[in-house]
Amino acid sequence: MRRYEVTKEDNRLIEEAYSALEKAKEPGNFYHTVGCCLKLSDGSLYHGVNCDCIHGSCAEFVAVGNAISDGRRGSEFDTIVSVHPDGAAGLFAPCGNCRQMLMEYSPQIKVILADENGEIIKTDIGELLPLAWTRLKTGDLMH
Repeated sequence: MRRYEVTKEDNRLIEEAYSALEKAKEPGNFYHTVGCCLKLSDGSLYHGVNCDCIHGSCAEFVAVGNAISDGRRGSEFDTIVSVHPDGAAGLFAPCGNCRQMLMEYSPQIKVILADENGEIIKTDIGELLPLAWTRLKTGDLMH
């Protein structure tokens, strides 16, 4: 797996994701357990928390939706991280659905997560979703 250096800026993104999660805390409410921070190439940050219910949304989808609704595009996405207090190293790897969404919106995005030893790493989304479905320039999907 290709790995990139985890920088001070990456550690700040982890703190930002925890900040988003902290803001969503409410006594007796367990609907928001994952926080996310998405960094764009210009340094802009977008946050999300999961909305856990019968048709819930992952924190990554919420963060990406926030960026898109602000007029930003996947080609601007640089790095994403999700956190959960019980996750390895306090991080949470994107689920398969989020991996596919990130691959379609932003095939160049880097993901910060913990490896099998609990070490914080940064890698390409493609490393987490080999042989992913991707879009052709026509907008059609291809494998």
